[in-house]
Amino acid sequence: MSKKQKKVDASLTEKEDLKKDQISQGVVSDADNQKNSKKNSADKKAGDNKKKDKKDKKNKKEKKGGLVKKTKETVSELKKVTWPTFAEVVKKTGIVIAFVIIFGLFLFGVNTLLGYLVGLLQIV
Repeated sequence: MSKKQKKVDASLTEKEDLKKDQISQGVVSDADNQKNSKKNSADKKAGDNKKKDKKDKKNKKEKKGGLVKKTKETVSELKKVTWPTFAEVVKKTGIVIAFVIIFGLFLFGVNTLLGYLVGLLQIV
C-alpha cells in the first residue's frame, strides 16, 4: 500500500471509531452511522477500481512493448553466442557427411542381404 492509501485508511478507521464512541454516548443515531458506513464502503470500492485501472494500464503497456522487448532480448542473447570459425564449420560438416555415407552404405548392405534372403524363400 502507498503512504497516501495508508493515511486514507487510517483516517477512515479513526472516523469509524469516533462514530462508534458517539453512538455509545448517544450523540449520533445509528441510522446516521449506517448511511456514513455505506458512503465509506462506496469510497473504498472506488479506490479499488482505481487500483484495478492502474494495473490494467500497466498490463497493457507490458503487452504493447512485448515485441520490441523480445527483439532487444534476442539481439542481446545473439551477442553472447560464440560463433564457430569457417574451418570448424567445414571440418564438422565433413564429419557429418562421412557418417551419413557410412550409415547409408550399412543400410544398403542390410537391405541387399534381406532382399537376397527373401528371394531364397520364394524359390523354395
